[in-house]
Amino acid sequence: MTYEGWGSPSVEPPQQHYIVCGGNALAHRLVLELVEHYDVPVVALVPDRTRDHAPRIEQIPGVAAVVEYTSLTDEALRAARVETARGIALVDGSDQDHIHAALSAQGHNPGIRIVLRMFNQRLGDNIERLLHNGTALSGSATAAPAFANAALSRPNSVRVGDRFLYVAYDEDIDSGQVCVVADRIDRQDLGRLRLLPDLGGRSAEFIELARRFGDDGPVRPAGGPPGAPGPAGGPVPVVDPEPAADPDPDPDPASDPDPDPDPAPGAAPEAAPTPTPAPHPEADDVADPAAGVAALQSLPSEPSVRIPWFRRLRWRLLDTLRYVTSARLRLVLLTALAAVLFSFAVIWYLNRDFGWTLYLALLDLAGAAQPDQPGGGSGGTGGTWQRVAQVVITFCGITFAPVATAIMVEVLASGRRGPARNPGAGTREHVVVVGLGNVGTRVAALVHELGVPVVCVERDPQARGVAAVRTLGIPVVVGDATLETQLRQARIHRARAVVAVTNDDAANLEAALEARAVRPGLRVVLRLFDDNFAHHVYATLDNAASRSVSYLSAPAFAAALMGREVLGTLSVFRHVLLIAELRADEGSGLAGMNQHDIEDPGGVRVIAVRHARRPREYLWNYADRTRRLVPGDRVVVAATRSGLARLNTPVPNGD
Repeated sequence: MTYEGWGSPSVEPPQQHYIVCGGNALAHRLVLELVEHYDVPVVALVPDRTRDHAPRIEQIPGVAAVVEYTSLTDEALRAARVETARGIALVDGSDQDHIHAALSAQGHNPGIRIVLRMFNQRLGDNIERLLHNGTALSGSATAAPAFANAALSRPNSVRVGDRFLYVAYDEDIDSGQVCVVADRIDRQDLGRLRLLPDLGGRSAEFIELARRFGDDGPVRPAGGPPGAPGPAGGPVPVVDPEPAADPDPDPDPASDPDPDPDPAPGAAPEAAPTPTPAPHPEADDVADPAAGVAALQSLPSEPSVRIPWFRRLRWRLLDTLRYVTSARLRLVLLTALAAVLFSFAVIWYLNRDFGWTLYLALLDLAGAAQPDQPGGGSGGTGGTWQRVAQVVITFCGITFAPVATAIMVEVLASGRRGPARNPGAGTREHVVVVGLGNVGTRVAALVHELGVPVVCVERDPQARGVAAVRTLGIPVVVGDATLETQLRQARIHRARAVVAVTNDDAANLEAALEARAVRPGLRVVLRLFDDNFAHHVYATLDNAASRSVSYLSAPAFAAALMGREVLGTLSVFRHVLLIAELRADEGSGLAGMNQHDIEDPGGVRVIAVRHARRPREYLWNYADRTRRLVPGDRVVVAATRSGLARLNTPVPNGD
């Protein structure tokens, strides 16, 4: 049901609700998160009910009201009943509009929880000090690392304490895994992906031993002989099907809107090391040998980009030249440098004395050489050819002096870099970023910081990201030319990957197909909102990855709106795994719970504990699972979206 605008609502005014301000993709995903996973009343405040994602928001079952206002004024906030709301999320508009609306909402309701989307993170940190109960997040900053790492075929990681957590697949899984994330991955049908399986960690090892050496004898794992090595180097785990109480252990993904399946009734995360009945015939699809496995692993430092040092040096030299010179000036300098080196080689060949040759060349380059007198002796020179070489070096030195002076004046005196230019002919092994919105700008900056060359493509010369990447010295192809022409100007035939992150799914797919037409097999990373569209891309294109900015960032915004601290998000294909840190406070549901109470099969896994008496020490895979949390303790969990939502108001197990 919806409001018909300002005036008498068609439903009773909502109470203790949450307000989502915006009509973009993030607002759409955030409303879905709150309604489907947190089961709270939501009022959507949209600028236009007929544009962008507003019509889809209106169609979401469970939305209490949709209010239309073109700007976030006090009147709009009152229409959304901000004075009785529990929280408000500002996710569409400029940073200035969000700051003004956040302060206005706090004035109407001092205790309201405020989450605002800010592109400028430093400004957001300062704004948090002005809010009594608020936080500032950046959707692009949350999602950009996933795009950058996917382009470089590098695992995306989240820092927890002194470790970096990332998701490893199949043969990359090692013995140092923290927990199993997915025990069945069908890359042709991502709807069959199961996150956080019921069996995993220490319990899986006990169950495997019981099956192999119990009274019933060893059980042959599907797809191999007994004891065959698995993806992590150990025995292949045999996973039982869901209990008989669940008649459909693998529902049709098209009929289930929740990509994170709930656990079957009665399933438990831990099991005693006792013999287990043989699997049912229906379990063949669960233990499918073709299905992949994913695990959460940790590293002592962030995964590095493996690029040879000589390539880094070459890129750095080219970037430096591009930073201080134009294309014509670089041609003049390179030609003069080649002439000097050739003349130096001639003099050295005639004299066979490197020290003497270097001495003569430097004097000639500085214009201080003494010419031979007519009729005089050779003076140790190599004759006519040496004189010619010295003349060439002298004239080249005359060229270098004014050019070097102009460069020093431009760089040191004016401090300006000038407009970015098209990539040079030597640009190769680079990443092409198509679209310089908030996400594209951050992706380009992240890849550039890793030392990998970047070339950006943007049709709108007034786009906000154009000026931002130009300050970094990144080449930008800007213009109204066709996409194919722009990609060729960006030297797509020499690129290592293309990242298409515009706001249009069709435009991103077009960029990927155009790039593949020029260079087949090129690594492709797409920004796609539609899940079905993304599944078709995975099934059709090889060496491709798909990410959704709203899908990656919406869970973090929803958790922040509920007062949870999300450390980061990790992608398991199109699914999202949240790494969150929860604090047990007085009166909270976590106080008095142990790991068994917190963990939810298929939804939540405790990966580390921090005791109140030693707050800086992370106890990974804490052994004492029966110890109850006391106020001040913290737990780090890996959770699905629905799993973290169920921890919003946890209740300890009673009688």
